[in-house]
Amino acid sequence: MAKLFNSITEELQEFIAAQNLFFVGTAPLSPTGHVNLSPKGLNCLRILSPHRVAYLDLTGSGNETSAHLQENGRITFMFCAFTEPPRILRLYGKGYVILPSYPEWESVYSVFPQIPGTRQIIVADIEIVQSSCGFGVPLYEYQGQRQTLVNWASQKGEKGVREYQQQKNSISIDGLPTPLSQFSEG
Repeated sequence: MAKLFNSITEELQEFIAAQNLFFVGTAPLSPTGHVNLSPKGLNCLRILSPHRVAYLDLTGSGNETSAHLQENGRITFMFCAFTEPPRILRLYGKGYVILPSYPEWESVYSVFPQIPGTRQIIVADIEIVQSSCGFGVPLYEYQGQRQTLVNWASQKGEKGVREYQQQKNSISIDGLPTPLSQFSEG
């Protein structure tokens, strides 16, 4: 039932654009390290080409994806249809982080909505595209995007968000540094 593609076709791009939720998976190299799986919403993903995607990564309680990408680059995206017709789509690739201080920030950031609490952009060069049936995925009715994270970041302000990132987002739960650690004091 699974089908492999050489790129993100126009039909698959339309499927991705119709999803209000996607998942990002990464893992450290250590066999005792923790696999990370994060849900994403808020219309933060963009298809940059048939072989490259990027998403606007917002400040959260951890920064595992960033640490794993810095260590080994492996990343998987998963999209599920929660309406008809059923489908699961996975994008496998190598990713990297773009921080606001990096030279390429402005050109990549310009394709995204401006969302308070933006931490970094995750970019992935896609090597394998795979679709599968999705027959086991339940049907759900979409109600809307939560605004809690955006409201939290707006209330904290840019300086408060940066301080939070330095306190909570510089090291992964397995002790791996994230790109934000280069800005940590001490």
